[in-house]
Amino acid sequence: MMIMVFLLSGWILSWFKFDRLFIQAFKELFNKEITIASYYFIFFCIGTIGDLVLFFNGDYINRLFS
Repeated sequence: MMIMVFLLSGWILSWFKFDRLFIQAFKELFNKEITIASYYFIFFCIGTIGDLVLFFNGDYINRLFS
């Protein structure tokens, strides 16, 4: 569930050119080139971590059915 929320958030933020800002900031901070696919992959990973935290806390099932 959180994966979809974060991917949707990344997509909405890209409407406001946040993806370009993020890619440029990543390049300046880490001196590495990333693409738009990496931008969405980062949002996917954050959502996955959020889902895993909910799962291990036992809140995952409660959130799905509430």
